[in-house]
Amino acid sequence: MTNKKRYEAIVIGSSAGGLNALKVLFRGLHERFNIPLIIVQHISPDSENYLIQILNDIRTLQVKEADEKEQPMPGIAYLAPPNYHLLIEPDRTFTLTIDERVNYARPSIDVLFETAAEAYKDKLIGIILTGANNDGSKGLKKIKEFGGLTLVQDPESSEVESMPRAAIQATAVDQILPLDEIAAFLNSLIETQPTK
Repeated sequence: MTNKKRYEAIVIGSSAGGLNALKVLFRGLHERFNIPLIIVQHISPDSENYLIQILNDIRTLQVKEADEKEQPMPGIAYLAPPNYHLLIEPDRTFTLTIDERVNYARPSIDVLFETAAEAYKDKLIGIILTGANNDGSKGLKKIKEFGGLTLVQDPESSEVESMPRAAIQATAVDQILPLDEIAAFLNSLIETQPTK
């Protein structure tokens, strides 16, 4: 008998090239996909967060900006607002802060991943996509240490490969997949999710 886990959240980090990567990922997700996605995409501090509209137009999941004290819900994708760190509290609600930049970024992927790892432990999936720095590598390592599932976009399929390579060097990643295979892998997880 296989030991199946029920995953309760997915955190995703992307930077340079992330808009295109997220579009490919969202287009591939099944319409029944029911695990909350929580995303940090490095964007300009004064951005209008146009990414929400672009991803909503794909119509797989509802996409919205994360709000203070909101609890992630199944079938919804949450984006960190421009110029705010997005944290997950122990009670699994969001907190937004304007603390110092981490890895030259606010929002920082590491901040989201590290707090999510503590809140969700082995019920979390962490994904690093394309990007030009090493943000997310420490956070992905922490997710792995807490027993979560770690996944990195194959650097060869990344628009900018620095971030995936840094994540692969930081920890023993569970899956390294080309961009166009990540959604199918995630879909397979919800197909096999045990009932509560």
